[in-house]
Amino acid sequence: MCITLSLSSKPCIGVCNGSLQSPKSMVTTARTEVITAPKRPNTFPGLTKQGISDIDLRVQEVVRRQSWTNSLVGEVNCRKPRFEPMFIDDAYDKCRNICAEYAKTFYLGTLLMTKERQKAIWAIYGNNETLRTDELVDGPNAEYMSPAVLERWEERLQDIFEGRPYDMLDAALSDTVCNFPLDTKPFRDMIEGMRMDTRKSRYESFQELYLYCYYVAGTVGLMSVPVMGIAPESSVSAYTIYNAALYLGIGNQLTNILRDVGEDALRGRVYLPQDELAQFGLTDKDVFSRKVTDAWRDFMKEQIIRARSFFNLAEEGASQLDKDSRWPVWSSLMLYRKILDAIEDNDYDNLTKRAYVGRTKKLLTLPLAYTRALSKP
Repeated sequence: MCITLSLSSKPCIGVCNGSLQSPKSMVTTARTEVITAPKRPNTFPGLTKQGISDIDLRVQEVVRRQSWTNSLVGEVNCRKPRFEPMFIDDAYDKCRNICAEYAKTFYLGTLLMTKERQKAIWAIYGNNETLRTDELVDGPNAEYMSPAVLERWEERLQDIFEGRPYDMLDAALSDTVCNFPLDTKPFRDMIEGMRMDTRKSRYESFQELYLYCYYVAGTVGLMSVPVMGIAPESSVSAYTIYNAALYLGIGNQLTNILRDVGEDALRGRVYLPQDELAQFGLTDKDVFSRKVTDAWRDFMKEQIIRARSFFNLAEEGASQLDKDSRWPVWSSLMLYRKILDAIEDNDYDNLTKRAYVGRTKKLLTLPLAYTRALSKP
């Protein structure tokens, strides 16, 4: 799967044991049903309480550790490597070029951020396994992938956090983790998502798929919150903002999955819940046939509803970030929604067509995203 950088947050996120509610009512309810589509004749199953609590615990641990007051973070930040100024500037420039090439719209948004935050986000994008580890799984070297390779990447990650970078991209991230309270857990969880890709090409339920989306995309949101910063005037807890970052990551990854169904099928992969395909009388054979039927359209409508529900949950949080960090987040959120619109415009044919947002629409979206970024928490 192609993994896209996804950054955002939201004040209070909640759901109940019924259908998804409006943002206002979600604030005071439990989280359980965020994983399901709204009530319809074919209601998709959601995560078990255990599945949700596992993710809850991970988020709580990240929030606790990614704090300047945490002693473990302090120890890591004392190991700041000494780089020649020109070398570290070149390292960040290399990360910036990667971000500018592979995430053009998001990159434009980062230009309004403070210099230190710009560099940190570029370093995360350039080296946080979002791009490079994905190449190990889906790129030309995928056939050589093994558990030992990912173990070496974990060792390399530890070296980055301990001030022993391997190359220029590593050096930029090593410098970044000394300037911001970043913890290794989201980075390690992302590598675990890569392990899932080496072991699995099918997902029996949305519970399994949700966990995968957390590993490969939700983690990016978690590692980005300390860099983006939370607005001083925000009155919500850090935990709810981290949850929102997680949900935008999940929404982005689900959108990637829906956009790339046809391309993934060519590699023998189906990132769609098998039990939900069966609800509509569909199987992998229908995916590989690349034929759009009424049953496929009905199935895709429900999948799009679910993806949009995550964007709805994430939306308010984009205004809880520091004011200089909101524009790239709003741009990402709004443009990913438009990918779902494009799938609908293609009559739900994501088997032979790739949905995309044209340059004109992107340019028209940027000022709208900027206006939303001006909103106060």
